[in-house]
Amino acid sequence: MTTQLFESNTRGKADFGWLKANFSFSFGNYFNPERQQFGMLRVLNDDTIAGGSGFGTHAHANMEIITIPLEGGLMHRDSMGNEGVIGFGEVQVMSAGSGVEHSEMNASQKDPAKTLQLWVFPDTENVTPRYDQKSFDIEDQINTFVNIVSPNDKNDGNALWVYQKTYFYLGIFDSKITTNYKVKIPKNGVYLFLIEGEIEVDNQILKARDAMGITDFNEFEIKIITKSKILLVEVPMNHS
Repeated sequence: MTTQLFESNTRGKADFGWLKANFSFSFGNYFNPERQQFGMLRVLNDDTIAGGSGFGTHAHANMEIITIPLEGGLMHRDSMGNEGVIGFGEVQVMSAGSGVEHSEMNASQKDPAKTLQLWVFPDTENVTPRYDQKSFDIEDQINTFVNIVSPNDKNDGNALWVYQKTYFYLGIFDSKITTNYKVKIPKNGVYLFLIEGEIEVDNQILKARDAMGITDFNEFEIKIITKSKILLVEVPMNHS
């Protein structure tokens, strides 16, 4: 097993007043040649959006976009005719495919919204754009990883799906327990992002907003030190 720890304070940062962002990978004005992607995972942005503001209409193509609200909600509108609020407990996926335009505004005029947005390169390009969102009861399934996104050809109907051999899991774990993760597709890697808490993986300590890239494994162990919320993203490490 090969691991690489990425401490939270080494991420790229931007502060536009209305938006405070942390970039796990090169994005916008932040460029780091050693942090361009993790396999097919291209973006993991940790955003705080001020009340009454947000991202105006902009375009995407050939990218699988997954949005996970952590606090508050986003008002979403897109060129496919979808409109509504995605809030805490929900996950949104959008296959940009041949091209789509959308906007994401804080649903509140006064309270900040905190979200994670991830982009994954698709394994099929120029598909018809599609949109979906779903609620997941993560809090009611403590001490287990809940599958929130899976590949389009391996979807059991419980998770959202995208055009890539990727699995996303969210889990809340109590302190002083140990859990394991077993790779779903051989040779995939895992990008572990610790949303809250403190854990130990491969004899290394991760604290809130730290991340770890994990490759060359069949299964690995996670020791929960304090109550933690974990996001796991299993992705192919190359296009093959």
